[in-house]
Amino acid sequence: MTDHSRPSLTSRVWPLVADELYRFYRAGEEETLALKGVSLSVSAGELAAVVGPSGSGKSTLLNLLAGLDEPSGGTVWVDGERVSHRPEPVRAGMRARLIGILRQSDNLLGHLTVHENIELVARLQGAGGDRQALVEALGIGPRLGSLPHQLSGGEAVRAGMAVALVADPPVLLADEPTGELDGSSESDLLTLLRDRAERGSAVLIASHSPAVRRVADRVIELADGQVV
Repeated sequence: MTDHSRPSLTSRVWPLVADELYRFYRAGEEETLALKGVSLSVSAGELAAVVGPSGSGKSTLLNLLAGLDEPSGGTVWVDGERVSHRPEPVRAGMRARLIGILRQSDNLLGHLTVHENIELVARLQGAGGDRQALVEALGIGPRLGSLPHQLSGGEAVRAGMAVALVADPPVLLADEPTGELDGSSESDLLTLLRDRAERGSAVLIASHSPAVRRVADRVIELADGQVV
């Protein structure tokens, strides 16, 4: 794939496709090449892990896949739609419909309760569906009235999952989601992510954690901005 047309792989089977992604950063005369021709596809029902040392390009890659940043070269498709090389308002609308994003922190607005965070995102994304079933599946029903600072680490991650999944996106991207969790909370979160994949989503996790490697169907290793 070298142009911006729809990929030949069907979106139903391959909800996430990236082709030859490059990302340059310039500061004055200095130029840094953060990604060097990274290509990948994640299938529906698959949980894939992106691993590598700090500075290898994991977060840069996830930002490009989510449409939070634009590649210097290459193209990203989500659910058969081209996300890259489009105006930010267009990418934002596509993120709302197609991509759930789970970060290590900052998934919730601190001045809103868990319930208000979920409802705000649902309204912005035009999400229907049974939000109560999602809340019950994540086990956060008793904490809906709590503010983020009142939650434990595991509860905050579960609430962040609810926000990421409220629109039932075909793709879920997680950037170091277990970095601040203890072993038990990490295991619980990975079980939730595995369940999400088994429900048909394409799940991609960027992480240093050995536990993420063990649970993944496939491990994609980055080093110096390239797939090893």
